[in-house]
Amino acid sequence: MCIARRSPARWRTALAVVTAVAAVACAAPAATADDTGDEGRTVPLPGGRVVHLECRGTGSPTVVLVSGTGGAADEWTHVAVPGAPAGTLKPSASAVLPRVAGYTRVCAYDRPGTTRADDTPTTSTPVPQPTSARDGADDLGAVLAAAGEKGPYVLVGASWGAMITGLYARTHPAQVAGLVTVDGASPHLRDTLTTEQWSDWTRAVGAMTKEKGREVPDYTASIAEFRAASPLGAPVPAVVLTSDHPWDLKVGTTGSTWPAWLAAQRRLADELHARHVTRTDSGHGIAVEQPRLVSDAIREVVDQAPAGVRAR
Repeated sequence: MCIARRSPARWRTALAVVTAVAAVACAAPAATADDTGDEGRTVPLPGGRVVHLECRGTGSPTVVLVSGTGGAADEWTHVAVPGAPAGTLKPSASAVLPRVAGYTRVCAYDRPGTTRADDTPTTSTPVPQPTSARDGADDLGAVLAAAGEKGPYVLVGASWGAMITGLYARTHPAQVAGLVTVDGASPHLRDTLTTEQWSDWTRAVGAMTKEKGREVPDYTASIAEFRAASPLGAPVPAVVLTSDHPWDLKVGTTGSTWPAWLAAQRRLADELHARHVTRTDSGHGIAVEQPRLVSDAIREVVDQAPAGVRAR
C-alpha cells in the first residue's frame, strides 16, 4: 500500500507554528471508499462556497470530528505507521472515524485551507486567512445544517479544532450532547503561557500567512470571542485527552511551553467537568497514534448522552 509521509512537526505542533510538510514518499491516492470506507460528498454553503464532508455509520447522537490546524477529514481515517519514520501515515480501518462508525453516525469535514494526507489541498472553497474560532464554529454549523445532519452532536476537537468546538458549545449549547478534546487548544493558554511565550507564538502563527491559501488560526481574535461568548451552560458528558510525550511549540527563547500546555489542559478539564485522561502514550497527534483510545473516549461520551438523543 502506498503511504504518504508528513513531517513529524505536523503532529508535534499542529497548533500552527509549524506547517512544513515533508515530501510524499509515493503517489498516495486521496481517501476513497476503497481504502477508508468513507462516504464523501460536496456540501454547498450560502454564498457559493462548498465544503467536502465525509460521513459514515448510523445512529445518534452524531459524532463530528474537527481536525487540528491544516488537517482535512482524513486526519481521522489515517493512522501512524509503527516503526516507520515519524509522521508516516496510512489509511486504516482502525482509524478513529471507521471505529466510531461501528457504533454511531460520524462525520468529518475539510475546512478551507486544509490539506489531505498526501499534501494535496482540499476541494473546500478557500477563504481569506487568518480565520478565528468564530469563523470555524459558524462553518461547522453551516456545514451540518446544509448536509441535513441532525443534532445534538458529540463534538470532538483536536488541537485547534477544540477551539472551534469549544466556541460552538458556548454559542449553540442545545446542539451539543457531549465533548471530547484530543490534546485540544483552549483560551486558557493565554493565561498559562508567559507574556513572552504568547507574544512569540502569536507572531509565529501570524507569519504563516505567507503560505498563501493555507489555514492560519487567529488565536488573538479567538480569545476575545471566547470572552465575549456566554459561559458554558449545564455540563455535558466530556473527556479531555492529553498528550504525555512532551512536545513544545518551539517559539522564542523563554523556555519550554510544555508545562503551560499541561496547565491549560488541566484548566480545560476542570472547566468542562470532564474525565481527564493523562496516560495516553502519545505525542500531540493522539488521533493517529492512539486511535482506539480516542474512539473509546468518544464512545464513553456517546453512551452518556441523554436517552432522548440516543438511537441504536
